[in-house]
Amino acid sequence: MAHQTSKNYLNLQKRLDSSTQGAPSSDTLFKILEILFSEDEAKQVSVLPLNIFSVKKAAKIWKKNIQETKKILDTLSKKGLLFDLADKKNQAYVLAPTMAGFFEFSLMRTDGKFDRKILSELYYQYINVEGAFATELFSLDPAIDRVFIQEQTIKKQEQPIVLDYEKATHIINTAECITVGTCYCRHKMEHVGKACDKPQEVCLTFNNSAKSLSKHGIAKKISKEKALKILDECIENGLVQIGDNVQDKVNWICNCCSCCCEALLAIKKLGHRNIRSNFLAQVNSSCTGCTICSQKCPVDAIKMINQGNNKKIAQIIPENCIGCGVCAKACPSDSISMERLKNVEFVPKDSFERFLINAIDRNKLQNFIFDHRDLWTHELLRKLIKTILELKPVKRRLAQQQLRSKYLNALTRSKKYSHPELTENK
Repeated sequence: MAHQTSKNYLNLQKRLDSSTQGAPSSDTLFKILEILFSEDEAKQVSVLPLNIFSVKKAAKIWKKNIQETKKILDTLSKKGLLFDLADKKNQAYVLAPTMAGFFEFSLMRTDGKFDRKILSELYYQYINVEGAFATELFSLDPAIDRVFIQEQTIKKQEQPIVLDYEKATHIINTAECITVGTCYCRHKMEHVGKACDKPQEVCLTFNNSAKSLSKHGIAKKISKEKALKILDECIENGLVQIGDNVQDKVNWICNCCSCCCEALLAIKKLGHRNIRSNFLAQVNSSCTGCTICSQKCPVDAIKMINQGNNKKIAQIIPENCIGCGVCAKACPSDSISMERLKNVEFVPKDSFERFLINAIDRNKLQNFIFDHRDLWTHELLRKLIKTILELKPVKRRLAQQQLRSKYLNALTRSKKYSHPELTENK
């Protein structure tokens, strides 16, 4: 018998699906939402804007007074369903995305608010077995995440350009706030009997996200020195650093293994490699054929080829390489170098830019412009813009390209968004 779902959860699913990541309808998803949200919370969140909103705006939408509204919003924040974006002058909120967002936060917390075993089993079913959500999530362009090059694998004498936003150490050293929490991926796999023995308390969050998670006890606030130590330990463990795909105010960096990490599993299963760093591994003639690099590579980007006389050497498969540096770090003969790509990957300036470009490419821009979920006029306008964007495939793609091109051209003319040292590669 099919799972029976109330109208409030159906509306919440539609609200989540209207965002760029999407949330494909599934009995499994509804079971997840019923654990995370009460029925009243589902009803309330289903009409909240996609953009950042104030207490006053939520109160107007819900037709409640400020005090009652604030109490509800704070409860949702404590559950990790909203980001609490308070500063000295203003109080604002935004619904956390599914990933990296409230899916992860529900497993990071250790206060017993949610049954982590049941949620882990449901997440595994929804993401790893059913697959529709993972396909949508990891085909976003630009991607929600990207690989950070392991900086010590860059040979100083060669001096390739490494920009600050490409360095995990720079993200840590410039963060306003840092927290560490439980690795969602490995913890989820532990509950379904598929986890490895890599450390779990290594998920780093930064800046406003860290402030919200720390405030509500979802992750533990730590010093920059502690964060750098965690980073070093994870590199020594052969883990890949994958984080928020933005240049400014990076929100998170995970330390990922190939057997549990959603992103790395998606790369091997679905082939989406737009999260790669701006570096590519290369093998030189000193390779001894020890096979360590091919064993350590998290995405099967290295194969051993026969050179005759029973000698094998490593060979990089360029289209598979994600530029993490794990192989170069592990190579005992120093035979692998990390070379900078001539054509660098585009990295959005901030989360707003990434969301906007994703919305354009997914024909969901109208959901962000007319984001009052409870106004019939906004509903009408969303449908109108959606109709315009949903042209025949060729015309739709052309419209998307024109809109995105105009936006990006405006950004490249702005000093704030330019990178003079990379101009020649653009």
